[in-house]
Amino acid sequence: TVITVDSPAAIAQESAADYNNNVNGLITAKTLKSWIDDWPANRPAGITGRLVILQINNGPTGQEYITPHPATGVVTYSVVDASRLIETRSDGVAQIKAMVPDGPTMDRFFHDYGIDPTKDMLVWVMGTGGYLPNMWMGRGWYMMRYWGVPKTHLALLDGGAFYGMPSYMGGTASCDENVSTSCLPDNGTFSVRNLPEDNTALQATLEDMMHIVRPTDVNDLHDGVFIWDARNIGQYSAGLIDESGGVPANYMTEFQNGGSQQGHPNGALDLNFTNMLDSATGYSYKPKSELQAYLDGRVDANGKGFTDGTLQPVGPGRAYQSGDTVYTYCETTFRAMITGIVSGVILDKPTRFYDGAMYEWHTMSNIVAKNGLPLLPIDSPWRTDLTNRSYFRPADSAAAVTTRVITDPYAISADAIVRADQEYKRGVGGGSSSGGGALPPPPNPCANAG
Repeated sequence: TVITVDSPAAIAQESAADYNNNVNGLITAKTLKSWIDDWPANRPAGITGRLVILQINNGPTGQEYITPHPATGVVTYSVVDASRLIETRSDGVAQIKAMVPDGPTMDRFFHDYGIDPTKDMLVWVMGTGGYLPNMWMGRGWYMMRYWGVPKTHLALLDGGAFYGMPSYMGGTASCDENVSTSCLPDNGTFSVRNLPEDNTALQATLEDMMHIVRPTDVNDLHDGVFIWDARNIGQYSAGLIDESGGVPANYMTEFQNGGSQQGHPNGALDLNFTNMLDSATGYSYKPKSELQAYLDGRVDANGKGFTDGTLQPVGPGRAYQSGDTVYTYCETTFRAMITGIVSGVILDKPTRFYDGAMYEWHTMSNIVAKNGLPLLPIDSPWRTDLTNRSYFRPADSAAAVTTRVITDPYAISADAIVRADQEYKRGVGGGSSSGGGALPPPPNPCANAG
């Protein structure tokens, strides 16, 4: 296979103004229902295989799954998200949890589900809409695009299936591996090595982030970079204010995962991911025009819009600039799946996910942890507890700081994951970056999400 390395601009795609007109990327229940009604007749041009529906969670009792129609090539699988979609991996400096899976894990997914992503249409679905299911659905999309699944063969259902298409749901799936894995096809032969797209640019590494942060906490409108913090303002500000505009009684309530510090990389702007979704319509995405208005620097009817380090709205024209590459993150890049889908799947902006996110960023400090030792030595080149890289407030006690597994505080690079994946895709090496295997879900990724 001849590998082509795609840029973030090439990976991005644009949604129609009416989401009903999309046949990949963000699709609606109307589109998915038409496919299910007559898959052979209604499937998108260029799709020759099955309609593979991958559910992140279930609907209510008796209507847990979108009903499969195997005779016409429509299958429904309920996926064990935690063991399939994330892994603990080393970036070269430290072990980081909830990262994109390695090549063997992706190949095992194709094998277990009998998927051929050059023939099949793969649709990630929430049985029941919600913030966390949207995040997991995004992780599934990200994993597949990162490993080179063509955008024309990949979609996400907008909103929960039980909200948008309840009559298409029942108590039967082709297989629910949460119940048993014995019903999985277990016959796939496809490998990511057969996919010509190298989309590893979707992932921004710690090293990438250090190259783009500003020496002061100001969003430079002319540097071609737009850093989007998808967390709430409390985490972004390290507890100076909260989403309601008040002042938290204890700034440490905004810390997560036993982090050594809280705050943000210099130059980042904050807009909580919750503003992208409409909870009244199955947690579907807001209209394209409303999402674009946020990136234009405008505030919505509730006064929500991008905020900078002054903790004030940036104002019209002072958020995303034409040609910028979006770098989006949260704590473990779960919430940022939603913001990245807005920028990279709906609005066609070049988009990169800082996958290690603030879990990784706040690991890289000389701050003392509960074992009495600093996480990194004072002369490590990877420290982020420096004012020329971050706005931050340190934890108020070492007892609150969880120890981390440090691989090499003086590593010459911090892109071991991407390099391992690029090598695997080209048939070099085993594809792992010293993982430790799959993790259970990170501790409440939606905690403090506002």
